[in-house]
Amino acid sequence: MNSIKLKFSNYTLNIKLRSTNTANAIKNILPFKSIVKTWGDEIYFEIPIEKNIDLESDAKDVINLGEVAYWIDGKSIAIGYGKTPISQNNEIRLAAKTNIWGDAVLDVKELRKIRDGDEIIIS
Repeated sequence: MNSIKLKFSNYTLNIKLRSTNTANAIKNILPFKSIVKTWGDEIYFEIPIEKNIDLESDAKDVINLGEVAYWIDGKSIAIGYGKTPISQNNEIRLAAKTNIWGDAVLDVKELRKIRDGDEIIIS
């Protein structure tokens, strides 16, 4: 398996997995459900992970459009698709350094349709 699906009520986002410890840890807990939270033009959701995941050497807080991150402190997957409350200029800045473990296959700007409190199924 080198991809996973994020299914929202009105949108499905395919994620191509990178070859990282974080991607493997997330793949190993599939499938699961969660509830979306929003922060500016970012969605994030907690995942039921038991394993401690370390910050990887290439962890970063300013990400590129389409990159999918894991926020260690929040045990959450985060996907930025525009400015967050702490962005400078047009960057996509997350709240902390995160592990980048996947890449969105489709346009992540469609995530604007997703609302705080929406259910997501990850498989």
